[in-house]
Amino acid sequence: MTDYGTRVIEGIKARDPQQKEFIQAVTEMLDSLSPMLQAHPEYERMAILERLTEPERAIMFKVPLETDDGRLEVYRGYRVQFNSAIGPYKGGLRLHPSVNLSIMKFLGFEQIFKNALTTLPIGGAKGGSDFDPKTHSEAEVRRFCASFMTELYRHIGPDTDVPAGDMGVGGREIGYLYGQYRRLVGHSEPGVLTGKGLTFGGSLARTEATGFGLVYFLQEVLKQHPIANPRLIISGSGNVAIYAAVKAQQCGYTVVAMSDSKGYITDPQLDVATVRKIKEQMRKGLDLYPQMAGHGTYHAGSVYDAVIPCDVVLPCGTQNEIDAARARNIAADGARIVAEGANMPDNNDAIAFYRQQGMIFVPGKAANAGGVATSALEMTQNSQRLSWTFDQVDAKLHGIMQDIHGQCQKACAEYGLAPDDYVAGANIAGAGKVITAMIAQGLY
Repeated sequence: MTDYGTRVIEGIKARDPQQKEFIQAVTEMLDSLSPMLQAHPEYERMAILERLTEPERAIMFKVPLETDDGRLEVYRGYRVQFNSAIGPYKGGLRLHPSVNLSIMKFLGFEQIFKNALTTLPIGGAKGGSDFDPKTHSEAEVRRFCASFMTELYRHIGPDTDVPAGDMGVGGREIGYLYGQYRRLVGHSEPGVLTGKGLTFGGSLARTEATGFGLVYFLQEVLKQHPIANPRLIISGSGNVAIYAAVKAQQCGYTVVAMSDSKGYITDPQLDVATVRKIKEQMRKGLDLYPQMAGHGTYHAGSVYDAVIPCDVVLPCGTQNEIDAARARNIAADGARIVAEGANMPDNNDAIAFYRQQGMIFVPGKAANAGGVATSALEMTQNSQRLSWTFDQVDAKLHGIMQDIHGQCQKACAEYGLAPDDYVAGANIAGAGKVITAMIAQGLY
């Protein structure tokens, strides 16, 4: 890392030592930007990194909720509007007990560069709350969404900030959020949220987009590093994991394992339709899978603590689910490629281990950008009052993921890096676009 990058990180640590996830994300980012920083010493004089790592705005607010039995609960809401140099803020809303300011800042920071890679004009943001929809009734979820939007609505808009879904926020929650927004502003404004239902401005292929895009990126990697009949482990069983599994099987790949927060299933004939039914309709655990599918085995614990022969790993769960010990297990399983479907599921020690072993690692800001790319396509449809077919959206998504892969390799070639250094390639390509826009706009 350059001396400049080190000083910036040390300053962040001194100012916000408790924000471990944010510090982790910034450290990984600035380390890989070293070739760019060495080529542009003027960036230090312009305080580019200081400006890049400080949010333009961070909003925190209370979210009161009346439960079904009349009790009152109070949650924290967040919206970190990190950078709008190339377009309106764009990024998901996460509802999960782990949500705090550090996680919101890390996600918003990563979102800046992911969004820049899509080639679409959108900035980076993230938001959410420590509310857990899994432990509340339908009516409580609806009331929470109304309470949350009652504060959030004044900070968002189609040309200001366009939230979407993330962990804990699916079509149901987006619908409730949009309904409250519409009541508060007094008119329809579908471009303010993405991930909406198809009857009120949503886009076909949005649900599938992150998982499909992940596999489209994997296809590009496999063109240069062929593996016959690749076997995949996919952690997680939300939208990203499920639709990554769907697309992987369509491509002729074999999904040998999937997981949820409590355990995992192994099955060489994995039935994704059964996983979808359990998780999307029944909202239950994967322990039901063997009985419902009629085959496969369920195990408690993490899929990354097991020995499961594979060629490719797609972590689609949550941040920091893979540390150095689990990375060693993944390598022992025979994996040659790790591509992130979640945001920062591998910690920096795990990433360093992959590199030491000569494994190919693709960070989430490149591999899982398909979701936000399709959200931006939804914004375009809303602006034009159009609705594209599934195949139209899917074709655009496929092209965007191919383009992101090309940007990564172009950046590597420009700075003399290995062509499969996707961490540096993605970070340099994304940051380069944002920094150029910031400089062009003056003291920004």
